Amino acid sequence: MLDKRKFYINGKWVDASTKNDFDVINPSDETVYAVISLGSQADTDFAVKAAKETLPSWSTSTKSERIALLERLYDIYERRMDDMAEAISMEMGAPIDLAKSSQATSGTKAIKEFIKQLKRFEFEEQLEDSDSRLIYEPKGVCALITPWNWPISQVALKVIPAIAAGCTMVLKPSEIAPLDSMIFAEMLDEAGCPAGVFNLVNGDGLGVGSQLTSHPDIDMISFTGSTRAGSLISHNAADDFKRVGLELGGKGANIVFADADKDAVIRGVKHCFNNTGQSCNAPTRMLVERSYYDKAVEIAKQTAATTKVDIASKQGKHIGPVVSQLQFDKIQALIQSGIDENATLVVGGTGKPDGLGTGYFVKPTVFSDVNNQMTIAQTEIFGPVLSMIPFDNEEEAIKIANDIPYGLTNYIQTQDQEKAKRISRKLLSGVVEVNGKSSASGAPFGGYKHSGIGRENGELGLKEFIEVKVVTGWS
Repeated sequence: MLDKRKFYINGKWVDASTKNDFDVINPSDETVYAVISLGSQADTDFAVKAAKETLPSWSTSTKSERIALLERLYDIYERRMDDMAEAISMEMGAPIDLAKSSQATSGTKAIKEFIKQLKRFEFEEQLEDSDSRLIYEPKGVCALITPWNWPISQVALKVIPAIAAGCTMVLKPSEIAPLDSMIFAEMLDEAGCPAGVFNLVNGDGLGVGSQLTSHPDIDMISFTGSTRAGSLISHNAADDFKRVGLELGGKGANIVFADADKDAVIRGVKHCFNNTGQSCNAPTRMLVERSYYDKAVEIAKQTAATTKVDIASKQGKHIGPVVSQLQFDKIQALIQSGIDENATLVVGGTGKPDGLGTGYFVKPTVFSDVNNQMTIAQTEIFGPVLSMIPFDNEEEAIKIANDIPYGLTNYIQTQDQEKAKRISRKLLSGVVEVNGKSSASGAPFGGYKHSGIGRENGELGLKEFIEVKVVTGWS
């Protein structure tokens, strides 16, 4: 069993101030494979103090110094890619091939993107036709709170732009999947990150999370997680008028028209089930034009029925377990609610797949005859569960897609490009993907409504960590 009880504060690995152990569980076999410490108020205060005392020097570092640090980090990360993938696979159950091809590589992609953004970003500019100067300064000391489902992706999308902007920070990764962040801290240390710029304290939401979000010396909070937690964080931050960036839940609609390409439904089911359905932008509601609906249900049934489920350490194209017993129980209850509310269970259902009695494994599940008022249509399930809903025309599809508290990512499948453009303008979401086309590398990511505030990635992701000052009379 790995002993990972230390925190990274002020450039050193230090012991927790009090003994409060937490077991990290391998979701494939339910065994304890690592132990961490959950931080106390003293640990949080120590980390925030280090970040605050380092801010004056780091905030005035040059752009070239920050670029050099990130370039060193990139090289180290590339060398330790397998370490990162194996940690993620073990701690949150991503199949090892997915962990290597998508999970771990999301970190290097973020570093590469923000190096590019930083190189072309100007921290001062003259306001056109004026003697006023715009000066872009780091926001300050940042609390970064990240989830377990795409762990290093979210860590990198917060830590890297914060460093690039000249901020200092305290990271609290998910206590369920903390080891990737601890490897990341080792990488930053090896890259020569100045002491106090980056600090890591493990803990849970009620402990270190609440301590950070209400701490008077924190200037900004960037959080990815549940909508409920995002609301609580916003309340915590309000008294000190902290800047808050939130990337929260989703319940994406995948609108499939009868003229969609032949692989659209297969692609949609696989996307929904990818990462075992544990993605906030998963297309979990498949809206299908009625003339194509019965055929689409049959295609979805066959796709789900042939989706393999197995332990994370095995190579191959399969889905792994969900992350924890808590998540497993929640998903089981939601599948049962679909049955109780008279949706048609096409394939899957409650219980574990055959031969997988140990581990948090969920059957790939498809419901048809769903209406948008059902619990499974309105609730973010965060598991491999697809709800299929028929529609008769564009207007009805748009209405169903938007009739949800969330607004993160929606999807359109049609070969009529003008129709796709027309509908995309009416969908209330931060991202609309058409015909399986993913966003460009520098595209911002974030949502409308209960899906969050602000954007990550690209230029807008860098600007999240920047304050703007206007100086008049600048000649």
